[in-house]
Amino acid sequence: MKSSLLFLGSGASLGVPMIGCDCAVCKSNTPFNRRTRSSAYLKIGDRRLVIDVGPEFREQALTHHIKCVDGIILTHAHQDHVAGLDDLRALFFKKKAPIPLIMSKETRKDVEERFYYLFKRDSKSEIGPRVEAVELPCEAGGEKFSDVCFRYFTYEQQGMKVTGLRFGDLAYVTDIRDYDESVFEELEGVKTLVLSALRHSKSEMHFTVDEACQFAEKVGAKSTYLTHISHDMDHFETATKLPPGVHMSYDGLEIPFTGY
Repeated sequence: MKSSLLFLGSGASLGVPMIGCDCAVCKSNTPFNRRTRSSAYLKIGDRRLVIDVGPEFREQALTHHIKCVDGIILTHAHQDHVAGLDDLRALFFKKKAPIPLIMSKETRKDVEERFYYLFKRDSKSEIGPRVEAVELPCEAGGEKFSDVCFRYFTYEQQGMKVTGLRFGDLAYVTDIRDYDESVFEELEGVKTLVLSALRHSKSEMHFTVDEACQFAEKVGAKSTYLTHISHDMDHFETATKLPPGVHMSYDGLEIPFTGY
């Protein structure tokens, strides 16, 4: 089955360029240094899924001519990963049915509080819920969502639980900082790894580039693509210093994967 992942966005929480910043990366003219908030569009056979919907989801969908989505997967409830939920209303009106949204129990509680109106019937207009919540039953396991089978696992970012994802031989691991060694069991056999790496200097919330490279080496994937990248890293300058098999992602990059 033909499958691919399209990076809708590859940037960290503030995006690149960052408001008010005059650094070389933010002032750069190359499109590789223009990063919207991290999100991905999965094509698996005839199914279309989106991982996370950040503040620029509307622009990302228009740029890449996304007209239908079979489901949304949320990794966690940080604003840069869920702020675009409101834009799912457009897909709801086109589909004339709620958009399935799968996430952990903790993420569901958070987004249902913030975006309560998407989950309820509008009593004035008689419009039904715009999204349909599906809850992951535990912290790790296998799931079938919108006719796509995948595995998921949990790690933490300063106390917040984050969901890692695996589709065939591709894994998507964002916002990772603290994890149990059992994560490597879930990633065994992965050939393509998408992994967050904020910057070169130490972060209490994210992997540095060096930490991401060490993690990737332990996973043993053939190819690793760094995402969730801040304005501290120039695309080309960083890319030339990465070890073999590790690459900088960028908005609009599409990578194939197998396993289905």
